[in-house]
Amino acid sequence: MDGIHDLGGRQGFGKVEVDEPEEAFHHTWEARVFGIVRGMSRPADWNIDWFRHCRELIDPADYLTRPYYDQWMQAYAAMMVNSGVATVEELASGHAKTTVSGLPAPMSAAEVKKRRSVSQNFEAEAAAPPVFSVGDKIRVKDLSVVGHTRLPAYVRNRHGIIEKYHGAHIFADASALGDERAVPIYTVAFDAAELWPKAAGRRERVFLNMWEGYLEHA
Repeated sequence: MDGIHDLGGRQGFGKVEVDEPEEAFHHTWEARVFGIVRGMSRPADWNIDWFRHCRELIDPADYLTRPYYDQWMQAYAAMMVNSGVATVEELASGHAKTTVSGLPAPMSAAEVKKRRSVSQNFEAEAAAPPVFSVGDKIRVKDLSVVGHTRLPAYVRNRHGIIEKYHGAHIFADASALGDERAVPIYTVAFDAAELWPKAAGRRERVFLNMWEGYLEHA
């Protein structure tokens, strides 16, 4: 959705730090949250895109001031209540009062670690052949989205060129609503000056992977 999480190209949020040392977790509780989330049982109506949509619904002040894994906790708590897995009272107390049938068994620590190390191919069968070819000039549609989307606001209504075709993959915008259909994905190249006028005369380009539904021929 169009919200505070889409910070690409926005001003006033300080310098983007690109030289921070790689560190998986800054605190012990973050590693614990990660392990719990990876190992927990998931209802049938959950998927990664629904999770992202729930994160995007966090109050802007919370989203900007709370740590990343704190956002995870908020989103998963909301999802559990929404799916009837737990009540607000149970989450607050840390103790379940009822059991939920039909859930798969949670993964063990060994299974979580194994899943992290396995490479997965998420390409799927599309309903139609790709519309664009490498080298095609495109324009990004100026879409305003109420639900989840992976379309950054700063590239809308901008022109680019198809750099590479990646096959079809589940369309995140629809998947967040339970509609898992595969749509072609392309790498699109944008001149920096097309995105930011202050970059006029520079040679840099920006590359984004984008679903076909976001694009049209220029």
